[in-house]
Amino acid sequence: MTRPIGLRALAFAASSLLAATLAGGVAAAAEPEPSDWPAVLEAAKGQNVYFHAWGGSQAANDYIAWVGSQTEARFGVTLTHVKLADTADAVATVVAEKAADRDSGGAVDLVWINGENFASMKQQGLLHTPGFATHLPNWRFVDTANPSVTVDFTVPTDGQESPWGGAKLVFFADTARTGDVAAMPASADALLAWAKANPGRFTYPAPPDFTGSSFLKQVLIETIGDPAVLQRPVDEATFAAVTAPLWAWLDEIQPALWRQGRDFPKSYPQMKQMLADGELGIIFAFNPAEASAAIASGELPDTVRSFVFSGGTLGNTHFVAIPFNAANKAGAMVVADFLLSPEAQLRKENPTVWGDPTVLAMDKLTPDERAAFAAVDRGVATLPPAELGPVLAEPDASWMTRIETEWRARYGS
Repeated sequence: MTRPIGLRALAFAASSLLAATLAGGVAAAAEPEPSDWPAVLEAAKGQNVYFHAWGGSQAANDYIAWVGSQTEARFGVTLTHVKLADTADAVATVVAEKAADRDSGGAVDLVWINGENFASMKQQGLLHTPGFATHLPNWRFVDTANPSVTVDFTVPTDGQESPWGGAKLVFFADTARTGDVAAMPASADALLAWAKANPGRFTYPAPPDFTGSSFLKQVLIETIGDPAVLQRPVDEATFAAVTAPLWAWLDEIQPALWRQGRDFPKSYPQMKQMLADGELGIIFAFNPAEASAAIASGELPDTVRSFVFSGGTLGNTHFVAIPFNAANKAGAMVVADFLLSPEAQLRKENPTVWGDPTVLAMDKLTPDERAAFAAVDRGVATLPPAELGPVLAEPDASWMTRIETEWRARYGS
């Protein structure tokens, strides 16, 4: 996403008390180490955390607003949601600040980050000291047996980002128009055949939209000769040959897409509205509870049902991270910790709120907390965990950067 501009050495031991300046110019308290949590809480009081997060989901926006109400009431930490169209915008801000030697008082305190941008920020030394996440008090509840919690797009997290939700690619259709989901495509090739038989009824958001790029990764994994190669960085010498099956698949489906592939939705919300209007027959999201959440909010009819491919679909964990020069690191850590609390995770998993899967391990919770999670009504369109199928691992982040560039050259015009 961004071009490396050189590494910055971050000395954790020397940064236990950092003087920072708020983005608005107000002096902030010194930032303690996360291992000294009482000092973090004290330093966080009165801070305004600028949380740069995707703003394309009303459910997510409302949830973040609730989080802010809780952190302000409980810890004296204000949360300002800076709504992004693309996480790369926040990364670009931090890159520009580093280039200008702005080592404190940065505009971005906390960022909802994906693996592609995490890899870029980590490589460039743009993240807060390693280990902050694993020192958060609520880290003790995290399902660390899930490899995607500690490795993001093949890159070790090293505690530089804190998990706050799970994700898995699911497809869904309005059964009132398409019939039983049992007859829906069970693979990328079957989806290609369905699209040809139902021209104009399928499409995907244009990359670099996250949902659209995720769909390309799903097809890539299914069509590539050896998926294991995706766990290593892109080799330009073999890129064309390795990705040839992906481009052949996309070329073949192009005439059968909505508007014959001459245009693409800009985002998942636009695609969701097209399903609600009957314009599309199948869409997809990176959240197993998305269809149920959309039904609960009145965005989709209650005849929508979810399905997955039998061979598995893409899955990962999403995170929040703190830039190296954040003005309000203590407040950002308090917010990140609250996002990991059983209370916050339980609320987020409710499809009437958001429906985002938890990152907590049930066996680390109290009996009452486990019972509360078990009692969540995940909605009529949410597949039980046992029916979500295998999880396909995310490729190395370099693949998506390269594929998005190639996609734009082939289809972006």
